[in-house]
Amino acid sequence: MNDMGSDYPKAAACGWNFIVLMSRQGKIRLSEFFSSYTEGEKRRILRDIAADVLPRQPKMCNIIEKGEYKFVYRRYASLYFVAGIPPQMNELIVLEQIHLFVEALDGYFNSVCELDLVFSLHKSLIILFEMFIGGMLCESNKREVLNLIVEAEELVEESAKRGEDTASQLDDGLSFQEQFQLGRKPGRRTGAAGGAGR
Repeated sequence: MNDMGSDYPKAAACGWNFIVLMSRQGKIRLSEFFSSYTEGEKRRILRDIAADVLPRQPKMCNIIEKGEYKFVYRRYASLYFVAGIPPQMNELIVLEQIHLFVEALDGYFNSVCELDLVFSLHKSLIILFEMFIGGMLCESNKREVLNLIVEAEELVEESAKRGEDTASQLDDGLSFQEQFQLGRKPGRRTGAAGGAGR
């Protein structure tokens, strides 16, 4: 058996362990963990990012080694895009993957800003999940990603009934944590059968 697995139990095989989008003030705008972490470990990682990445000067290195993973980050305007990767992964490739994700967000939101992520978190997560599966880049063509998202939105609009909230249909695929982050009560929607009886 490979000894590396015992040294880095949380490390994904060849992809990101997590990605965090954080503002300069330390507010988390998006976080997705591709490896399994306890809630305490997630909080520790977020504290480490705030303590290690935010105070760094612009001319400093964009790679921070931190125990069983490395932070690779890039700052765009007021947001830090921080990827946690296994130590053996190439940091320059990760910087390019972060840039590709930002370009896809930019293409969808037409010059993405922090408010786009705040008010359209579900759209940002959809873009992330179209590009990355389990932390590994699976679709590098941003046009293809944007076309798939537009197709999905068109399907939702077609299937929506008059007067029905189409955003709620898009949100139904989100986890409880993501719905909570959006300010919604998880499990509140009961589907078409439950909504018809009201």
